[in-house]
Amino acid sequence: MSFKIVIPARYAAQRLPGKPLLDIQGKPMLQHTWERACESAADEVVIATDDPRILDAAMNFGAAAQMTSDVHRSGTDRIQEVASARQWSADTIVVNVQGDEPLIPPHAINQVADN
Repeated sequence: MSFKIVIPARYAAQRLPGKPLLDIQGKPMLQHTWERACESAADEVVIATDDPRILDAAMNFGAAAQMTSDVHRSGTDRIQEVASARQWSADTIVVNVQGDEPLIPPHAINQVADN
């Protein structure tokens, strides 16, 4: 099964600003999430953000990352912008993995894509 993953990540969260960059055992939370996503069967994993601090961090740990508009109301809107910019076809399977899921099992991501 062919699928893509987009990880929407915002710095300006209301409850815990900067959460994607919080250090967990020497790495940003977002990096742990990205590493888990990369262990899945996805063809491509992209971090989508509206904040240059997150973009810089993602690029520093080797992730594909894309700046998106800061007017999106949801991560789903951010994912749509990435899919459009990358010209993914309408039948492309895209799995939304939240940036604050550092322990997400890769097999669970695969199950979502398969269903």
